Amino acid sequence: MKILITGGAGFLGQRLARQLLTLGQLRDSHGQLQDISELVLLDVVAAHDFSDQRVRVITGDIADDGLMRQVLDHATSSIFHLAAIVSGQAEADFDLGMRINLDAPRLLLDICRELGHKPKVVFTSSVAVYGGQLPDVVQDTTALNPQSSYGAQKAIGELLLNDYSRKGYIDGRVLRLPTISVRPGKPNKAASSFASGIIREPLNGLDAVCPVSTDLNLWLLSPRRAVDALIAGHELSAETLGSQRTLNLPGLSVSVGQMIAALEQVSGADAAARISFEIDPAIERIVKSWPAAWNASRAVSMGLSADKDFASIIRAYIEDELS
Repeated sequence: MKILITGGAGFLGQRLARQLLTLGQLRDSHGQLQDISELVLLDVVAAHDFSDQRVRVITGDIADDGLMRQVLDHATSSIFHLAAIVSGQAEADFDLGMRINLDAPRLLLDICRELGHKPKVVFTSSVAVYGGQLPDVVQDTTALNPQSSYGAQKAIGELLLNDYSRKGYIDGRVLRLPTISVRPGKPNKAASSFASGIIREPLNGLDAVCPVSTDLNLWLLSPRRAVDALIAGHELSAETLGSQRTLNLPGLSVSVGQMIAALEQVSGADAAARISFEIDPAIERIVKSWPAAWNASRAVSMGLSADKDFASIIRAYIEDELS
């Protein structure tokens, strides 16, 4: 069984790859367990620290037709499409966002259609597909109303994947990820980058600047649970998903103030004191347009789950990244 992960050098892509290698098997589109014989990690930079002979690391542009036709073939049973230009960068560079977040997924889907072997495709979407006047808890039936270019690109991608699945070209599933916290590494250009930075930096003895007010609420999921959800979503059968291939993933609804309180609970007052506030209206506008909670009962009924609380998310980051 050959598996392709786009965005394979990203922190989620590499975590997913390691988890898949440990599992050793996945279900194909017929529901049969197959051994993972090849795992292709595609990104603009090289994934690293993989000595497993099943791993093939490829660097390049996912919007490049020639490259994608090299990495995608009849042997590719499953695709995890994680690659994307993040929210803040997609807003600042419209052309780049459209190319990577819309043109590239369309290219991937069209190559799958031409090959005709109906692979499983897991497409990661975002809370950013929602916006405007939202109910306190977003439902599966809540209309998509993105308030950013990134959200619009993800919403179009969702519709494409559902239609290509309806036509029988792929066996697709869209997983709408909550904001992932705590991400390791350095700040990026995502509007939600602060949701990791205000925890990660203080835990590493660094100062952090929060660009939003403490009463702003976020829908969050830990990296551990995100990887679990990607695999669980892949393993769901087409019959279980039915004609609606999109799942709102379970998460936690917490305010920035509650996040900081959890940091103090886990690591003490000194850590929380490293956070200062400089409100950025552009970031706050984007993040406030996202839902602070959604009804994930459909995903829960299929066996997916959220973190217990935000303190447990912080402890998981300490165990995984600082131990």
